[in-house]
Amino acid sequence: MASSTRVPAVEVTGVYGGLVKAMTRRMFGEVPEPVGVMWQHPPVFKALMGLGRKSERWNRLDRDLATFAAMAAAGAVGCSFCLDLHHFLSHDRGLDEAKAREVPRWRESDAFTPLERRVMEYAEAMSQTPPAVTDELSAALLADLGAPALVELTARIGAMNLSARTNVALGVRSAEFAASCGLPPLATPSGTGLAAA
Repeated sequence: MASSTRVPAVEVTGVYGGLVKAMTRRMFGEVPEPVGVMWQHPPVFKALMGLGRKSERWNRLDRDLATFAAMAAAGAVGCSFCLDLHHFLSHDRGLDEAKAREVPRWRESDAFTPLERRVMEYAEAMSQTPPAVTDELSAALLADLGAPALVELTARIGAMNLSARTNVALGVRSAEFAASCGLPPLATPSGTGLAAA
């Protein structure tokens, strides 16, 4: 099958590669093409996956808020793979998948609380070039969440920007994980807002 990415996928090999294949097949039913793309440079793949695994242990920020922030950042950058993956993970992890579905149109949707809206606004502002975070928004989130959760939120959005910008630059697109488990498609914005998946 021809690659749709800017860098071709390669076979995932080796002892660590065998673990990666087993894990991704268990989670997704297959080894996603982006894994093969990143396997062009296994140390980079391992470092990025290591950050992802470590961030899963962070626990000062509500899991739904973390998902909404990651998805809002991914949408601002335009990473359909990241949006799809986090929509799938919201289902897989028992999070609020109905709200996760609405993230691409969060400004128009009435599904979100004021705090959830501030979190997604912060994610979008951080994802701009240059970042557009205001003192007022930071102060409001500091009051809402406390310092440890705000630091975690900021780090999660930064990590998502690393992943999303890497995927977009390499031409990685949605792998349709959410559709494969029967989730309805992500909502699309009718006006301004996040990039559609």
